[in-house]
Amino acid sequence: MAAWPFGPVAVARMTQVVLIRPGATVYDEQNRVQGILDIPLSERGRAEVALLVERLAEPCAGVSLSALYCGPGESVVRTAEAVGRALGLRPKRIDHLRNLDQGLWQGLQFDEIKRRNLKVFRQWLDDPVTVCPPQGETIESAQERIRQALRPLIRRHHDEAIGLVAGEPIAQLIACYLRRDPRVQLEDRVPTGGFERIEIAADPDRNGH
Repeated sequence: MAAWPFGPVAVARMTQVVLIRPGATVYDEQNRVQGILDIPLSERGRAEVALLVERLAEPCAGVSLSALYCGPGESVVRTAEAVGRALGLRPKRIDHLRNLDQGLWQGLQFDEIKRRNLKVFRQWLDDPVTVCPPQGETIESAQERIRQALRPLIRRHHDEAIGLVAGEPIAQLIACYLRRDPRVQLEDRVPTGGFERIEIAADPDRNGH
């Protein structure tokens, strides 16, 4: 509680999530759907991770994490390990934060999917809840496991900053959950090897979200 002239005022306790994208893989360079395929960092990806680590470790970045978490997968884990070494943290892997299973789309180039069915691809970006790739995972299923993974983390680290390394497109779903976005939309090209800060004032599942 903070003392003010007109009496005590409750100060909101914030959790900050630093959402980190892994460096590029060959699939990113070829604009292919990766999904849950375990593709290692490419040469470009390793260079991106080295630059990412430098940025996060700079004092002016203001990144002071109490814990670091990551999903499974070669590129994600290697990125998390590099970040952890720079910040003095050991990444903890959470299997529920694995990437979205995009079924038979995995391995295809985005342009090939567009050629096969442009309407479905546009619908996948604009309203992905209504589309499921053949033999893939629904957005609702992925959202549920994101909730299961993040709710206890946010409660455990209230008023702290944590790092979270996740691939695409699961990282976009995580960001939507943390920001309480009422509608999910996806970008087909998100820069690799970057990070963003998301502040959370309370449990994201409150008030029906």
